[in-house]
Amino acid sequence: MPIHYVIHVEDDPDIRAIAALALVNVGGLEITQCASGMECLEAVEARLPDLVLLDVMMPDLDGPETLRRLRLIPGMANVPAVFMTAKSQPSEITAYQALGAIGVIPKPFDPLTLADQVRQLWRQAQD
Repeated sequence: MPIHYVIHVEDDPDIRAIAALALVNVGGLEITQCASGMECLEAVEARLPDLVLLDVMMPDLDGPETLRRLRLIPGMANVPAVFMTAKSQPSEITAYQALGAIGVIPKPFDPLTLADQVRQLWRQAQD
């Protein structure tokens, strides 16, 4: 079964707009965008995603804490999560993976390849 529905969590409205174009218009994915970790926690209550794409640095509830809380929601324990961040040193990537992320997409990202990167990470998680 291919990936279809992604929840994207990003506090920067410009990055959200570019990611929406990349994921929907270029990639053909269905997305829900959230401006905060709390919005994300509410969004998954309405519909479980195939994958969650999370910013790391956000006010109030950062990406890692959002992921910890997502894992406690019924049905979300094994939903793949990917961090999208400028903080992508090897030690940081290792820390994100230790939290359960299947991968990290560095910012700035290429809008033309973002959906392909998400699909590739999702496929690897399915194997």
